[in-house]
Amino acid sequence: MKNFPKQIPIFPLSGVIYFPKTNLPLNIFEQRYLDLVNDALRKDKLMGMIQSKKNGQEIYKIGCLGKINDYEKSDDGRIIISLTGITRFEVLQEKDNSKLYREFVVNYEKFSNDLNPDTHNINVNDLMLKMKGFFKSKGIFLNWKEFEKLDISQKVNTLAMIAPFSNEEKQKLLESVSLNEKVKTLENITGFYLHEVNFKNLTIQ
Repeated sequence: MKNFPKQIPIFPLSGVIYFPKTNLPLNIFEQRYLDLVNDALRKDKLMGMIQSKKNGQEIYKIGCLGKINDYEKSDDGRIIISLTGITRFEVLQEKDNSKLYREFVVNYEKFSNDLNPDTHNINVNDLMLKMKGFFKSKGIFLNWKEFEKLDISQKVNTLAMIAPFSNEEKQKLLESVSLNEKVKTLENITGFYLHEVNFKNLTIQ
């Protein structure tokens, strides 16, 4: 963790959460974030993503550090990038700067296992059954055959990222420190939605 920068540029965005070992495509058009991406490309290609809260400037305290692995500039000035999640971070404080975008001092220690997640004794079979049922109820298609090729941590993080949960529920998943805790949180949230679907389908005889 000591190799990661203590101060990073951060892109706050409501409703967008991504996790280590997942990819996030971004279509950048605001000048402040065009500046952020261009500065990151010139430096180390690292930037943070974090959820902003409903009142605007305020952000959640946990986000994910990513590395720009793909970059394309469009004719109209937009930048299309792909971020690969590396590790989560905890925001310590915001730094004053003269830039259009925001920078924060962060700490990675709480999520040191993100680089080498412990997958021992983690069974995702029940989770997979619930998620398949939940996605089907929502009309969401996923190529489960290809999905099975992912390792356990990638499966869990990808499901947490793409599931149609609320912003608060996704943030709760992001803040689940261990992989095992994340699996249990996913199962609980999915179970709640499945119960809701089953309840709505009940008929009175």
